[in-house]
Amino acid sequence: MNVDNQLMELHKELQPSLLAGTLYQAIFSSPKIKGEQIANKVVMRPIQLKEGLFYQFESYYTNKVLHQNIAAAEAIETLISLIQEKFKQILIKEKSTQLYILSNKKGQLSIKRKHNEEQVPEQTIKPHNRQKRRVLEEGTPITFLVELGIMTAEGRVHAKKQDKFRQINRFLEMVEDVLEYLPTDRTLKIVDFGCGKSYLTFALYHYLTVQQQRNIEIIGLDLKSDVIQLCNDLAERLDYKSLSFLVGDIAQYEGLSEVDMVVTLHACDTATDAAIGKAVNWGASVIMSVPCCQHELFPQVSNDILTPLLSQGLLKERFASLATDAIRGQLLESIGYRVQMLEFIDPEHTPKNLLIRAVRPEVLTFNEQKWDEYVQFKQFIAAQHTLEGVLKSHLPSKN
Repeated sequence: MNVDNQLMELHKELQPSLLAGTLYQAIFSSPKIKGEQIANKVVMRPIQLKEGLFYQFESYYTNKVLHQNIAAAEAIETLISLIQEKFKQILIKEKSTQLYILSNKKGQLSIKRKHNEEQVPEQTIKPHNRQKRRVLEEGTPITFLVELGIMTAEGRVHAKKQDKFRQINRFLEMVEDVLEYLPTDRTLKIVDFGCGKSYLTFALYHYLTVQQQRNIEIIGLDLKSDVIQLCNDLAERLDYKSLSFLVGDIAQYEGLSEVDMVVTLHACDTATDAAIGKAVNWGASVIMSVPCCQHELFPQVSNDILTPLLSQGLLKERFASLATDAIRGQLLESIGYRVQMLEFIDPEHTPKNLLIRAVRPEVLTFNEQKWDEYVQFKQFIAAQHTLEGVLKSHLPSKN
């Protein structure tokens, strides 16, 4: 039987199971083509939404996981497409049968069926839970949130502070994802550059000390002495003994020789680069940076091919901002860090919502490919960025 006929037979065989919800899982692995933009694996399962039965396709990439919900009547087309074009190994689980499908280099399929000996979950169709679990839950008073005016003494979040509450939780979720990279055999040292009113600094302290039971020391740094005094007063009231705030400039700070985690939120223009440079030189295991006010590349960027884009001031400003963060990520990857660009909060609240999260593997290995890509990119846009100079001791002397 040729491949087209095999796929037609699979379509006829699986469609009733998909419509009935008795196909409770499909796992697609071993992609036919590999690359950063290609999913390494896809897991499919039925979910119940308000609109009816859907199938969720959960795609695993190197640095992210994406979800797509497709109506049961249309899911068969996606399933067949993944078998035909994307993956070489497929396992499909129904209540009574398992299908093992292998695709060879010519695309020919080997299909084996056997009785399903697994214990089938009682509830194969899972309700889609739109109420996401938060790191900090509403309903129970959390002292620092009460003191900061975000939560009432009864544990209710003030209506006008819902956005700030979501922002705090989003930040802590991002921290939770990289806990495994932070050492567990000693006191964690954390620096928050440009801490401002320190909502997230207090949240980080609470999360790591109260919820994670970790020994930590956090220093918040900011140029505004009145804000620093308020933060120190609050830390004292909360009895946060290992949290302190100092007046100081990011680039000039020399108070530590080793730090495990560096946070910098909305540090203006090249202050972000000073903070990243400090973090790298300290050997920080985790860097979390939300850039702000990125002006350095705007007057530099030039390329005749990009004239339709660069001739418009607004577009040029946005391009320069994206190029700045692309350069930061590429330089960090060049020296061996693993980097993700994440959406910090909903863009409807602020356009400055990109967070650069970088983690340090046990051994930093210089990545020649990332460095070559960086050199080509900066030459293409005719721009030189501060972070390259800040990290010069970690980079090749000639480029």
